[in-house]
Amino acid sequence: MKGDTKIGVIILAAGSSSRLGYPKQLVEFRGKSLLQHSIDVADSLHFDVQILLMGAKAGEILKKIECRNFEIVINDNWKEGIGTSISKGIFEALHLQNDLDYVLILLSDQPFITTEKIREIIRVKLESKKSATFSEYLGEAGVPAIFSKETFSDLQELKKDQGAKKLILKNRIEFELVKFEGGNFDVDTAADVDFLKRLEEE
Repeated sequence: MKGDTKIGVIILAAGSSSRLGYPKQLVEFRGKSLLQHSIDVADSLHFDVQILLMGAKAGEILKKIECRNFEIVINDNWKEGIGTSISKGIFEALHLQNDLDYVLILLSDQPFITTEKIREIIRVKLESKKSATFSEYLGEAGVPAIFSKETFSDLQELKKDQGAKKLILKNRIEFELVKFEGGNFDVDTAADVDFLKRLEEE
C-alpha cells in the first residue's frame, strides 16, 4: 500500500438480511450491487491482503458478483453475529500474511463509500499513533475503520454480536475519527431500497 506498510482489508458480507427478505448485498444502486461497489472500491486501492467474508446465501451471492482479487472466506457461524465474522476475518488475513501492520474493515451495504474516503481514513491512521481510526456519523464511531496490529488479538476474541466498537466501550484502545457523510445509511429494509431507487431518479 504505502512503502513497507502492509495493510489488509476485510469486507463483511455474511449477514442474512432477515429484515429485507433477500440478500441486501445484491441490491442494485447506480448500475451495480452494493457488494460489488464495496469490492470495486477496495480492489482499486490494492491492499496487501483482501478478504471477502461471506456467510448466509454465499453461493447465491457469489454467482452474481466479480470477486476481483479477493480471497473468499466463509463464516459457518454467521448466525452468531458480526463478532464471529470479524474474528474469522482477522485470523484468515494473518494466515495469508502474518506481518500485516493494519487491517481495514468495510461493510457490504454502504452505498456512499468511496476510494477518497478510504484513503482519508488510512491517511489519518498512518499519521496517528493511536490504535484505530473509525468513521464518524451521527456522532458515533463506526465503519469503515482501520486497526493497528496491536488490536488484532482483541479483534480475534470478539464473539457473537460484538462489533469492533467493543474495544472502545471497554476502553481498550485510543482512536481517531474521520467524518463520513452518508456513512449512517445502510440497507436493512424495503424502505431503504426505495430510498436508493429514488436517488437514482433524481
